[in-house]
Formats: sequence, structure tokens, C-alpha cells
Amino acid sequence: MPDYLAQRINMVESQVRVNDVTDVRVQNAMRDIPRERFVPTSRKATAYADAPLEVVQGRFLMEPRAFAKMLQLAEIKPTDNILDVGSATGYSTAVLARIGAKVTGVEQDADLVRVGVETLPTVGASNANVVQGALPEGHKAGAPYDVIFVNGAIETRPGVLLGQLAEGGRLVAVVKAGASGHATVFVKEQGQIGTRTGFDADAPILPGFREKVGFVF
Repeated sequence: MPDYLAQRINMVESQVRVNDVTDVRVQNAMRDIPRERFVPTSRKATAYADAPLEVVQGRFLMEPRAFAKMLQLAEIKPTDNILDVGSATGYSTAVLARIGAKVTGVEQDADLVRVGVETLPTVGASNANVVQGALPEGHKAGAPYDVIFVNGAIETRPGVLLGQLAEGGRLVAVVKAGASGHATVFVKEQGQIGTRTGFDADAPILPGFREKVGFVF
């Protein structure tokens, strides 16, 4: 029987803390939430590996290091209303639920939504839920959000999501331009959106956020 608790502690110690994630709330949340419950049986052996983890074809849980650093970058407060974009099986939603006040995960794959809805109550995430919808559209019904956490990379400006930010709200995502990617924070201040770059990062591009390529002659 695998010792998942030991693997979880090792993940935090060897992938999170050593990469300048000093927010103890992030450390504790990732230590508490059993990541293996959110991955298919065939992938449980690699649930705590330091790499993106594919849960269905083309959809991933972010690698723990980048995920933790992005959580810290978002500067989540205990009172924050959070939108988790691309929640997949709900792992990120469960972790966010330990840090903020309320979390809504949005996921377009119906099977992934079902997994999230069924699994979140088993890890005590009573302040979280998952809804189905197109990822770039967010979830207008729950807006405005203090934090919008984008679980992956984007190549296009997330205009609709930015419109769902509260004043002072933060959206975090990996912004990719070609082969390079940077964890970026979009901040709404006095109705305007500003940005700042956090760290170099790579992540799979989420559906709906690819730059459209024109015809080449």
C-alpha cells in the first residue's frame, strides 16, 4: 500500500518549500489535500511527481512547484471569492478552498466535472463547487471574484475573465509567447488592468486560450 501521506509531505518539502514558497497556508493546504484522490487509478503512482499529470487526454494537473508558486503569487486572502478556471478533476479547487472563503471551479469536460463534484466533499471542501462551462467564459453568475486562478497556460488575453474581477482582484496564469512562459498576475485597480511578471514557468495550454493562427500562403 503506497504511503501517500509520506509522498505528500515529501512533495511539499522537496518541490514547494525549496522553491521559495514561504506562504505557510499554501504549504499546509498542499500537505492536507490528498492529490491521489483526484487522479485516475492508473496514474496514482505518479500523483506526486514533479511534472504535469495528465488526467484525461490533453488535460493536466499542474506540476506542484508551479502550482504552489502561482498560488503564492495570487496573494489569496481568507475572505477571497475565487474562480478556478480549468479545474479538471477538482484538485486545485480543493487546495484553493483551504486558503480562500469560497471557490467555484469551472470545467468544460462533463466527466471531469463529475469527478470534481463527487470528490470535493470527501476532502472537506464544503466551501467549493464545480460548474460546467467554456473556460474562457468563466462563470459570470458568481462574479465578481477577488482571485481568478487559471490552471495552465494562455496565449491570448483573457478578456472575459478579466471582466469578472472585483476591484483589487488578481488573475494569475502562465502567459506563453512562443516557447517561453511566465507566471503573470493581472491586477484590477481603479477599473484598469495592470500586469506584473512573477517567474518563468511552463504549463500545458488550456482549451480556448490558444492564439489563432491565420492562413499561411
